[in-house]
Amino acid sequence: MASVVWRCCCRNVGSRRRLGISCVRGRFLLSPALEEWSRLPSPQSLVPGPQASWFSTSSSLFFPKDGILFWRTSPGFHSVAERMYCCGKAYSDEKDMDPFKLGQRDLKNIYEDIKKELFVSTAELKDMCEYYFDGRGKALRPVLVVLMARACNIHFNNCSREVFASQRSIAVIAEMIHTASLVHDDVIDGSDSRRGKSTINRIWGEKKAVLAGDFILSAASVALARIGNTTIVSILSQVIEDLVRGEFLQLGSKENESERFAHYLEKTFKKTASLIANSCKAVSILGCPDPKVHEIAYQYGKNVGIAFQLIDDVLDFTSCADQMGKPTAADLRLGLATGPVLFACQQFPELNVMIMRRFCSPGDVELAWQYVQQSDGVKQATYLAQRYCHKAVAEISKLHPSPERDALIQLTESVLTRNK
Repeated sequence: MASVVWRCCCRNVGSRRRLGISCVRGRFLLSPALEEWSRLPSPQSLVPGPQASWFSTSSSLFFPKDGILFWRTSPGFHSVAERMYCCGKAYSDEKDMDPFKLGQRDLKNIYEDIKKELFVSTAELKDMCEYYFDGRGKALRPVLVVLMARACNIHFNNCSREVFASQRSIAVIAEMIHTASLVHDDVIDGSDSRRGKSTINRIWGEKKAVLAGDFILSAASVALARIGNTTIVSILSQVIEDLVRGEFLQLGSKENESERFAHYLEKTFKKTASLIANSCKAVSILGCPDPKVHEIAYQYGKNVGIAFQLIDDVLDFTSCADQMGKPTAADLRLGLATGPVLFACQQFPELNVMIMRRFCSPGDVELAWQYVQQSDGVKQATYLAQRYCHKAVAEISKLHPSPERDALIQLTESVLTRNK
């Protein structure tokens, strides 16, 4: 029986068999029935156009909570594949380790520490700046940063598992930069709700909200300078530049249909993934002198960040407002064509005209919503996010085994299966 060899993303792989799949010595041996898996495209090739047209007619992906992928290649044929991003034996004895619980060990009192950085004498400014630092969120970015710090420290020195004070400061700074960007985004978008409560601009007004966001950024810059490493200052300063450039990209659009998806992915990187990628790179530099490890950390953060935003754009079409903590179809109402819409254009070319006028004509938002729901746009965007997560796992698997490395692998599953 002819087989196709597929490289496994994990290093510690044990033998197992399941529906024509065996994983031996770091390789997947696939039966002919599963050969189509070997021809899956890279994320870069999955853009609207002729090269991606096969997807809309022949395949679909579903992501149940246990992380198993169900692949349908034709009517009546189903096959099951193990999670490509978590197929190996975990380094620790904990099964399905919760990366958030593991990361929280280094993040105790993080919001209190942030509030200390935001110390001001004016009561109103203090209330505004502390408004979103209420501990309600999962603190994805700080968790990811401290896990990466530990993973890199262990890779460089097996005896050193502790997070350095400077590395923990990167987690604090990353959360501050992220929150400041949310405050500014809400002003630009005119949003009324965020995380299930009223936005700062709705309560205190747009002018004061802009100033609050600026103050949080300035406090983050002071904390960054305190680390005393010019390389780290340069890396995280790039994040702030990318945030601004990304916002300008979002305010514009491409007339050329073939350029729109590249424009969308560039905007996605600058607005979302750059902070994660550069924060991961920063803690790797502080913990390990190897440039190869710095690149691994950067690429992991970049791919996870893009996947995170792709799923966020999918949830705008699949989740209710109560789950999201903000109104759904918000992107369409803002005139934004996200991944699901751009993929839907393949089946409904009528969307192209609406995209160019930014869904401003009466009925555009409702009609575009219907087109996306009737198309494979959501499935294709979800699949693309899964491909980015696979790339992230391929990168982080290059580090030496550790509980933190495994948690970073597990975190990619959390990105794909989240519902808010």
